[in-house]
Amino acid sequence: MDFPDDDATLAFGPSAVRAAARVILAGGIVAVPTETVYGLAADATDAQAVARIYAAKGRPSFNPLIVHVPDLAAARAIADFDADALALAQAFWPGPLTLVRPLRLGTAIAGLVTAGLDTVAIRVPRHRAMQALLAESGRPLAAPSANASGGISPTRSQHVRASLGPAIPILDDGATEAGLESTIVAGRIILRPGPVTAAMLADVLGTVEQGPETPALVTAPGQLASHYAPRKALRLNATEAAADEWLIGFGAVAGHDTLSASGDPVEAAARLFDALHRADASDHARLAIAPIPADGIGAAINDRLRRAATR
Repeated sequence: MDFPDDDATLAFGPSAVRAAARVILAGGIVAVPTETVYGLAADATDAQAVARIYAAKGRPSFNPLIVHVPDLAAARAIADFDADALALAQAFWPGPLTLVRPLRLGTAIAGLVTAGLDTVAIRVPRHRAMQALLAESGRPLAAPSANASGGISPTRSQHVRASLGPAIPILDDGATEAGLESTIVAGRIILRPGPVTAAMLADVLGTVEQGPETPALVTAPGQLASHYAPRKALRLNATEAAADEWLIGFGAVAGHDTLSASGDPVEAAARLFDALHRADASDHARLAIAPIPADGIGAAINDRLRRAATR
């Protein structure tokens, strides 16, 4: 089995994984689900393949990519781990945690992946499709979200197709679980909040700090001031919709759609990008979203919403 020329989507399975691996090994790019969002994967050791990711997304070359590897041993072959990083890896890998670590000298990771920095963002994903592709290709995979740069991240294959068009092969395994990109940590500093919350990290390390929302130097994905953005203007903390607005509700705020009628922040995180895609496709001129409590995973939701509303 190979990917067809048009609308190149194959349902997850052994033959589809082999087809995706052939694309990777030939220097191509493939959209593949992780437990967070769909990623646009390429061989992280092949600079030309990585350049195809940047070209497909229209991504700034100073914005580094996350490298996905099958296990901790593979991660330690690429990056140096101190005691804190090892403790976090052992607690949360495989899973939605990315660690920014010093790059090992002599590693084969392409410089374009790290944006020329001496650090690398690395994680071990849990999702069966990404793990299968890592095993079949035998390569570390650079994989940012599979959407046009700055746009809403994709949690379904249909989102990938709508954002990147028919030319991108997609390994389809349904909707993603977490719905938000991975938490990113450097040392004891949270560079991007995500499904692994500050409280969870503090349980392992004792103390953690939140890094600046928009750092002077971008050292990890998701740090640009404007990111995850719909095409239409988005108003935050809305309790009712204006006449031209599509309102995404939460809890007691019903809206045209809801992230969680019961006010469950985990359900809201899983539904966030899907709801933004539906709202952006509506016939309303503007978007609005209800207030989301900022504790726990709500911090990650509000981080994405602040960047989505920045223009």
